[in-house]
Amino acid sequence: MPRKGMRSICFNSKTSSFSMSRYSSPARNSISTGTPRRSFSESLIEQSIEAATVLINKWNPETSTYAKVTSLFYESKSEAMQFIRCVNDLQKSMHALVTENSTSEKLVHAQNLMQIAMKRLQKEFYQILSMNRAHLDPESVSARSSRASARSSISDFDDGGSVSHDDEVRNVGDSIDEVEEVSSIAMTDLRSIAECMISSGYAKECISIYKIIRKSIIDEGIYRLGVEKISSSQINKMDWEVLDRRIKDWLEAVKVSMATLFNGERILCDHVFASSDSIRESCFTEISKEGATLLFGFPELVAKSKKSHPEKIFRVLDMYTAISTNWIEIDSIFSFESTVTVRAQALNSLNKLSDTVRSMLSEFESTMQKDSSKSKIHGGGGVHTLTLTTMNYLSLLADYSNILADIFADWPPPPRSSLPESYFESPSTDDSPAPAISMRMAWLIVVLLCKLDGKVEHHKDVCLSYIFLANNLNHVVSKVQTSNLKYLLGEDWIAKHEEKMKLFAANYERLAWGPVIATLPENPTATITPAQAKEIFRKFNSSFDETCRKQSSFVVSDPKLRDEMKVSLARKIVPSYREFYDAHRSNVVGERNVGLIVRFAPEDVGNYLSDLFFGNNNNSGSTSVSSSYSSSHQRHSWSRG
Repeated sequence: MPRKGMRSICFNSKTSSFSMSRYSSPARNSISTGTPRRSFSESLIEQSIEAATVLINKWNPETSTYAKVTSLFYESKSEAMQFIRCVNDLQKSMHALVTENSTSEKLVHAQNLMQIAMKRLQKEFYQILSMNRAHLDPESVSARSSRASARSSISDFDDGGSVSHDDEVRNVGDSIDEVEEVSSIAMTDLRSIAECMISSGYAKECISIYKIIRKSIIDEGIYRLGVEKISSSQINKMDWEVLDRRIKDWLEAVKVSMATLFNGERILCDHVFASSDSIRESCFTEISKEGATLLFGFPELVAKSKKSHPEKIFRVLDMYTAISTNWIEIDSIFSFESTVTVRAQALNSLNKLSDTVRSMLSEFESTMQKDSSKSKIHGGGGVHTLTLTTMNYLSLLADYSNILADIFADWPPPPRSSLPESYFESPSTDDSPAPAISMRMAWLIVVLLCKLDGKVEHHKDVCLSYIFLANNLNHVVSKVQTSNLKYLLGEDWIAKHEEKMKLFAANYERLAWGPVIATLPENPTATITPAQAKEIFRKFNSSFDETCRKQSSFVVSDPKLRDEMKVSLARKIVPSYREFYDAHRSNVVGERNVGLIVRFAPEDVGNYLSDLFFGNNNNSGSTSVSSSYSSSHQRHSWSRG
C-alpha cells in the first residue's frame, strides 16, 4: 500500500502542534546529526504507541463494558477507520522497535496492544459477517457488481486522497438501492478489517472466521435449492416421477447457483481478500468446492442410472443444456487451480450425458428395427401408432438440435450404404456434407418408413395399403414441417417426400377408383343406343356402389389431404358422369324401373364422394411385430409407386 510517512501517525489536535524549532539552535547544530534523527524517530514511535494505547484500550472488551456490548464499526465509522489506521501505524512502529531493540518495554507494550486490537477486529469481523447474512447473501452481492469491478471499486484506505470513507459510501449509495448499499458498506468494512489483520500477521484468525460463516451460507443455499448427496442405488430405486422432480429442481438450482450463489460468493471473496491472491483462492475453494462438486455430480449419477423412461432423454438433454450454457461462468467462477475438480466434475457430467443421449438414440433405433413387419393395418389405413410415437419423439428431439449437433459432432453417421441413395442426391448446389445430427434424424425416419412399408407387404388390399402409406408419410412430412426437423432435414427433403406422398395418393386413386372412371365413355355426349346407355348406367351403378362400400371404412387423417383427395376424385368422376347423365338419361326414362337403372344423380355422386375418408374413427395400429426385412428389401418396397 502507498505510505504516507510518519506524519500521519494518529496525531490529534494536541499532538499536531509538535514543533521542529528546538532543533535549530546553535547548540543543537553543533551536535552530530545522527542523535537528533534517532530522537525524532523515537518521539514519533512513542506518540504512535500513546495514541494507539488510548484508542485500542477504549475498545478493549476485556476492560470496558461499553466496548463489550458496542460495535465499533456501527457506532462510529470514522473512529473505526481511525482505529484501522492506528493499528497499521502501530505495526510500523513495532517494526522500527524490533530493528532498534527487540527486547524493549515499548515493544512488549506494543505487542500487547496489537493482540488487543486483533481481538477487537476479530470480533468486528465476525459481527459484520453474522449480522449482514441477509445483505451479504450471494444474490445481493452479485447484483451489486461484477467480479472484475469488485477488485478495483474501493481504493486503499491509506491512500492520500481527499475523499473520505463516508463520502465514498455515500457516492455508492446514490447509484444502488438500499439493500445493495448496505451490502456495499459491509463489504467495504470487511475488506478494511481483512487487510489490516493480514498485514499485521493475523491472516489465519481472519480467514478462519470467514470460511466458517460463509461456507454455512453456501451449504444452506445448496440444500434449499434441493441439491443433496445421493447415491446411484438410491436413484435406481426411485420412481420416475420422483427422479423427474429432482431433475427439474436441479435445473433450477444450476440457474440460481451460477447466477447468484457461487457468482456472488466469488465476488465477495475477491473483494474482501483483494490484497492476497492465495487467501482469495484458499477461502473460495474451501467455501464452495464441496457444494459445487455435489451440484455438478448429480447429472453423472442420472446419466449412469439404469432408470428407463421415454422422458429420460429429454431430461438428460435439459441437464446437458444447463451445464453447456453455463460453461463460461463455470470456467470463470471456478478458475482457480484448486477448484479444477469442480470444472472436471462438470465436464465429466457433460461427457456422461453425451454418452447417454447417443446410447438412448441407438436403443430407440433398435426398438424400431425389432418392431415386427407383419402386424395388420387397422383403422382404415390411418396413421400408425409407430408413426405417431416416432415422429413425436423426433420432433421433440429437434428442439435440442444445437445441443444434439454438439453431441453427435464426432459420432460416426449411419453407414452410407444403409441409407437410400436418393438421400444423398440433394438438388442443393451446396456440396458440403450434411451435419451428423441431420444424417441421424434422416436415418431414423428411413427406418420408420421401412417398417411401415413392411406392414403393407402382407396386406391383400392394395388400395388400403396405399391409403396407409399416404396417411403415414403425410404425417411424417407434416411433423417435419411444423417442428425444428425442417431445419435439420431441409426443404429438399420435404419436397421430395411430399411428392412421394402425392404419388401414394394418386396410386390409391388409380387402383380404387380407376374401374369406376373406366365405366364412363371417353366422350360422354357421344350418340349411343338406349341399350348401350342402360348398360353404362348399370356398370357405373355397380362399380360406384361397390367402391363406395369398400372405401367407406378407409380414413384419411389429415383434413387437408382428405379434401385434396376428395376434390381430385370429384374432378375426375362428377363432370364426366354429369355430361353422360344429362345426355342419356332421357334415353332410359321410358324404361320400366328407371330408378334402378339411373340410381345416382350427379349431385348424389358428389355427396357420396364428400362423405369418404372419415372411416370408423378407429385409427389405432399395432406396433408389436416380428423381425424386419433387410434394409435393401424395405427400401425397394417403400420406393414403389
